[in-house]
Amino acid sequence: MRVVAGKARGLTLKTLEGDSTRPTRDMVREALFSILMNQIPGCTFLDLFAGSGAIGIEALSRGAGKAYFGDLNKEAIKVIKANLERARMTLDAEVLQGDYLAILDRLKSKKFDIIFIDPPYHKGMGVAAIDKISQLGLLNADGVIVYETDTDEDAPEEIGSYKRYDYRKYGRNRLNFYC
Repeated sequence: MRVVAGKARGLTLKTLEGDSTRPTRDMVREALFSILMNQIPGCTFLDLFAGSGAIGIEALSRGAGKAYFGDLNKEAIKVIKANLERARMTLDAEVLQGDYLAILDRLKSKKFDIIFIDPPYHKGMGVAAIDKISQLGLLNADGVIVYETDTDEDAPEEIGSYKRYDYRKYGRNRLNFYC
């Protein structure tokens, strides 16, 4: 896996061994950042269920001001930190280990411009996370939540105070956009 664009373009990122995570493919990342291109510079970004951290690192590479990475898996946290060091982005990042709902509680004093959620498919975690984000008011008024699902997984039109305004399919991946 590599960083697609920006100041770390071409950098190869470490990934986790085994099948405990499902990295977002380069093609999907390219499409995602093409859609969000104008919102990235200077933004505060949350990569929840971060895995290797590739999405948040891509955001930093393209000019995000600050990125937060959250994951339950201790090995994922090690990989995210190693990738941030390789990309020389540790000063612009905060890495949080724990359950996704606990991480969101820890971030309750923050506001995010973009929140990317890529939970395990078909487990309801994405909807629960977005509902919690709504309860805590973590998204700025003009911010966006991107919820990645499998194409056969239902993504509600409304979750908490957010409405889905768009979705895009890329093979077996679907990006759902909420504001």
